[in-house]
Amino acid sequence: MNTPFSYRHLYYFWVVAKEGGMARAADRLGMAVQTVSTQVRELEKSLGHELLRPVGRGVALTDAGVAAMHQAELIFQLGEKLPEVVRDALGVPSVRLAVGISEGLSKLAVRKLIQPVMDTPNLRLICHEDEFDDLLGDLALHRLDVVLADRVAPNNPNLKLYSHSLGSSRLAWYAPPALAAAARKGFPKSLATVPVLLPTAHAAVRLRIDQWFERVGVRPNVVGEFEDSALLKTFAAAGMGVFLAAELVHDDLSARYNVRRVGTCEGVEEHFFAIAARKKVLHPLVQKLIPAHH
Repeated sequence: MNTPFSYRHLYYFWVVAKEGGMARAADRLGMAVQTVSTQVRELEKSLGHELLRPVGRGVALTDAGVAAMHQAELIFQLGEKLPEVVRDALGVPSVRLAVGISEGLSKLAVRKLIQPVMDTPNLRLICHEDEFDDLLGDLALHRLDVVLADRVAPNNPNLKLYSHSLGSSRLAWYAPPALAAAARKGFPKSLATVPVLLPTAHAAVRLRIDQWFERVGVRPNVVGEFEDSALLKTFAAAGMGVFLAAELVHDDLSARYNVRRVGTCEGVEEHFFAIAARKKVLHPLVQKLIPAHH
């Protein structure tokens, strides 16, 4: 079969477009910038259209580039699944579920949210953690089957996504053993003196936490802010400070991190959502994750 272009050139273009620049793409590919640039120019020459244009220090897609990128996504998504297809053809087919996990979402909570599908025979669970907006883009391109997040997807007619509530959990304050007594004494006023760890503003619950501090009249002694919830808990367990966690994971949290419950963050809840692309037929495992009444 004769093709008017090289798939190798198309792959280099795909990486450049995803990385947003020749230099970053060259780093990812382990090649010289000039080599990558030459390969992309060869693709443009064979297709007869300019696919990329310079923007600042990076590049942006032209209209032709957008069309080429869409096809490249489809081609290389299929390519990524090739090893799985071959393996399944020679053995028992696996049931693949690709889940995007929004940064900041409690990993212990994620495990509970995914629990309804964990007994699926031959399950092959693939989890990707990334920033919320990037995950939604991958979901729209069908690279993910579902995204778990602490917020709903914004209204965007181009993405066509549905948000399904998976419930919520009250938040409570926890402390490592060395700080537990001091944190409980005069709680919640004690949070003005004991060291406090908080999620960064990227977490949907952060605004509600700040409002809670205003309601109880406490200016917290914040010594650390973390985007990753597991990292926050790791530092807290090492004695750095008291922190908030969903009561949903109380037992796992206490056992794994050896922390003590201090008190409730009254009126503050963490909400959980499963976000799926609008399809006539949902992935059967995504249907199991979403409660029947939604």
